[in-house]
Amino acid sequence: MKKIALILSGCGVYDGSEIHEAVLTMLAIEQQGASYRCFAPNITQHHVINHHTGEVSENESRNVLVESARIARGDVEDLSELYKDEFDALIVPGGFGAAKNLCNFAIDGDNYTINEQVLIACKAFAKAEKPAGYMCIAPALLPLIYPKGIQGTIGLDNDTAKLIAAKGLVHRDSPVEDVVIDPAHKVVTTPAYMLATSMSEAAIGINRLVKSVIALTES
Repeated sequence: MKKIALILSGCGVYDGSEIHEAVLTMLAIEQQGASYRCFAPNITQHHVINHHTGEVSENESRNVLVESARIARGDVEDLSELYKDEFDALIVPGGFGAAKNLCNFAIDGDNYTINEQVLIACKAFAKAEKPAGYMCIAPALLPLIYPKGIQGTIGLDNDTAKLIAAKGLVHRDSPVEDVVIDPAHKVVTTPAYMLATSMSEAAIGINRLVKSVIALTES
C-alpha cells in the first residue's frame, strides 16, 4: 500500500486549508488503495478570519496544527515529525493557509518566502525524487522548493501566475478538471478551487492529481 503525507495549513479556506480540497484528497487517496497521514506546522496562523462575515477576527489567535486537527479528526502530527523515508509521496492542498501560513505569498507576493519547517519537509521529498502534488494556490511553494524551471499551474489567473513565475515557476494554464505534470521533478499540480465553482468540479482535478501522483511512485 502506498503511503502519502499530507501537509495541512489550518482549517478554513480564508485562513487555513481549503476543507473541501483536503477532504477530497483524503477520499481520493483511499479510493486509490493508498493511505495517508496528516501533518501541519506547530505555529500561530497569520490571522483568523470569521468565515461567516469574511472579516478578520481582531485579538484572536489560533494555531495551525490545532486547527488542522479539525479536518484530520484529531489525527494530525507536528510537521517536524514528518520523515520522507516513511512515505512514497507528498500532497499539499490549497486554501489561503498555504499562502499565509506555509508561506507568505498572500501578504508579500512580490518577495514572498516559505516557512523554514515547510521548506525542509518539502525539499526532503524533492531531493529524494519522490512524487508530490500541489493544488490550488499551493504551487506558489514550488519555485522555493525545486530548481528554477519547475512546471506547474494555478489555473488561468495570469496576474497571480506572473508573481510565482518571477520566482522561477514555468506556469502552464490549465482548466479546473486537468493536471499539469512535470515528469522530470515528479510534480503534479491542479487548479482546484482557484477555478472550481462546485465540489464535484474540484473533485475531477483532485482525483486526477492523486491518481497521477500515485502512478509516479511506480516510475
